[in-house]
Amino acid sequence: MARSTNQRPHISARAAALQGNSLGELFQLARERGAIDMALGTPGYPEPAAGIIQAAHDALGAGRNQYVFPPGDLALRERIAEGLPTPTDPRTEVTVTVGATEALCIALLAVIDPGDEVVLLDPGYEQFRAAITLAGGVPRSVALREPDWRLEPADLAAAFGPRTRAVLLNSPGNPTGRVLTPQELGSIAELAQTWDTTVICDEVYGSFVFDGRLSTSITEVPGLAERSIVVGSLSKDYAISGWRLGFLRADAERTKTLRHVQEVTTNGTAAPLQVAVGAAAASADLKVAAEEMARRRDLALEIFTGMGMRITPAEGGCFLLADVSALTGGRMDGRAFTFELLDATGVLVVPGASSFADPARGANYVRIAFNRQVGVLDEVARRVRSFRPAGEQRGV
Repeated sequence: MARSTNQRPHISARAAALQGNSLGELFQLARERGAIDMALGTPGYPEPAAGIIQAAHDALGAGRNQYVFPPGDLALRERIAEGLPTPTDPRTEVTVTVGATEALCIALLAVIDPGDEVVLLDPGYEQFRAAITLAGGVPRSVALREPDWRLEPADLAAAFGPRTRAVLLNSPGNPTGRVLTPQELGSIAELAQTWDTTVICDEVYGSFVFDGRLSTSITEVPGLAERSIVVGSLSKDYAISGWRLGFLRADAERTKTLRHVQEVTTNGTAAPLQVAVGAAAASADLKVAAEEMARRRDLALEIFTGMGMRITPAEGGCFLLADVSALTGGRMDGRAFTFELLDATGVLVVPGASSFADPARGANYVRIAFNRQVGVLDEVARRVRSFRPAGEQRGV
């Protein structure tokens, strides 16, 4: 019997549970209005190094346009290994991926089975929860304590149990800008050892740490090093987010499994772009970029705290998480505020609720990206200087 065309197609439960990116509507509206984007983490600063761009031209012209060994061009893996804080074998412990997004999905697919639990910090990058869901896992959120987004050991311990298979971290964090301390990582290490848990850490913002702090990789922490998978990216360091180059760093045994999963996802990423970064990454000055990023953080803090937002200064990364309740007087939440700010000034920020496991907890927050050119920040300051929110809650 022919199937009725009125029946809805079958969708897997894990796919049906995905909510989609919360930013699509906002970005479409911002594009239509020519708004200043202070929402997306796409680098406005730094600019791509001229040497890397030229190296890409050279690689394309030299015919490096076919498949590369799926784990990645060796010269690029060597370059990545050189930049890591602990000794790493580029041949057996580094895998190049299609951005950090693929790296994260590969890591989760490699270590959890459907129904397994994954501990993660809250608030956090909203795509983490979606990636866990897609892999069949169950997120177990640990609330970071306001206003400075600290991790309480008791809260962390309560999240672990017999089904805990992985911990998913992000340091420096999106959206909080928190850099996890060696003490916090030590607490995670103790629990990971007790429950025999793999620890995955997104360290994509590790080059941008401020105020004399040092970013501690999980590969440097006893108890984590031997059970770690690092998710990395070249997007922010080298301002080449459109090239989609990320990587995984893990011990040789885990790397074998990660590469098997990669073989049935993308089986590798763009060869000439890998060659370009491997050849010319040294032309980018990451030390200067970090210093300049701190300057931009300070400018953004001055602009938005000057408006009346409450913000704990980011310790690293490229985002501020701002509480707008004092500015709005409770008349609107972060989403309504975002639209009113966009309408009045042409400046786009992001409602913070989607970064929280319980959106109500994040209702009064917005996220602001500060990896922008100074001229852009100056224009934002000019536009928002006289802004005062006046609207009531808006049903959008």
